[in-house]
Amino acid sequence: MTTPPFSLPVTLLTGFLGSGKTTLLNTLLRAQPLTAVVMNEFGAVALDHQLLEEQRGPLALLSGGCVCCQIQGTLAPTLKNLWMERASGHLPPFERLIIETTGIADPAPIIDTLVSERWIAARHRLDAVITLVDAQLGAGQLAAHFEAERQVAAADRLLLTKTDLASPAQAEATRHRLRQLNPGAPHIVVTDGQIASDAILNLDAWRPQAQPEQLLRWLAVPHFASVTSSRLVAPTAPSSANAAHGERIRSFSLVFDAPLDETALGAALNMLRNFRAENLLRMKAIVNLRGHERPVVLHGVQHVFYPPAELAAWPDADRRSRFVFITADLDAEFVARLLDDFTTACAVEFADPAQSVTN
Repeated sequence: MTTPPFSLPVTLLTGFLGSGKTTLLNTLLRAQPLTAVVMNEFGAVALDHQLLEEQRGPLALLSGGCVCCQIQGTLAPTLKNLWMERASGHLPPFERLIIETTGIADPAPIIDTLVSERWIAARHRLDAVITLVDAQLGAGQLAAHFEAERQVAAADRLLLTKTDLASPAQAEATRHRLRQLNPGAPHIVVTDGQIASDAILNLDAWRPQAQPEQLLRWLAVPHFASVTSSRLVAPTAPSSANAAHGERIRSFSLVFDAPLDETALGAALNMLRNFRAENLLRMKAIVNLRGHERPVVLHGVQHVFYPPAELAAWPDADRRSRFVFITADLDAEFVARLLDDFTTACAVEFADPAQSVTN
């Protein structure tokens, strides 16, 4: 099956209960009316869609459960139906799709559908994960609800809402926790749902191949505390914002001087994915593979790994492999040792050599 010439960009809009997703969605629909929306609501009676203002794009309501769990199986058919109705002319030629999750959703299963369902992946491309956080209540919500932490860890952009209601201390506590959980994601203040649509749409955050500076901003290695071992490069001094001592979620970077063996790296990442997927909240990397002239971009959320992409050129003069990780209940030194041991091993036979990093 050939890939259709048009690939529909998909924005995943998430955030804990009461963070302001529907208010923001109304702003986006006014600026970008040819937008299809897939909403999900928890409970037997669906209400959120009634709060949306008039739009020209279609609205698909997934009710009766969370889109990330009980009704995950209906997301792919819903996206397929929207695509087919658009192609047949029965729906307006909408230009993008926004999936708004319930406030208690884990983004990973939705990303899995977009990335792993072949029919869906051939016609849709994940553009970015956008997470809203209540500046007034966010610190407390993040401390009490692991779902909120997962949403922040997966984000490409973090939108800080209700700053006008928050005290300076509340806003700073929320910002501080966001920097600990996901130091690489930019913060954007949103008041009454007002935001320029180009700040969160058409970001290509899951295909960061356009400009060298975009790649470096996407990876954001300087924002992550470095972890070292005997064979890794020396770490830079970590920012105090990243020193989340005693917290379940940790963010860190690994840098390798020498080119990495493709099969060995694939085996290490497959081990992480197969045995510790729930602990691997986010991973991004620009990798120098032995025998490859050009760099390879890797990234994933939990068990979902986006197809690797070989870039046209390195973003700068630095040819080292650079990884950033956000993990839950997974020690940074363990990840460093795992990648270090696999990638420096010599003449190792693997049971399934087909599972290389570029497959």
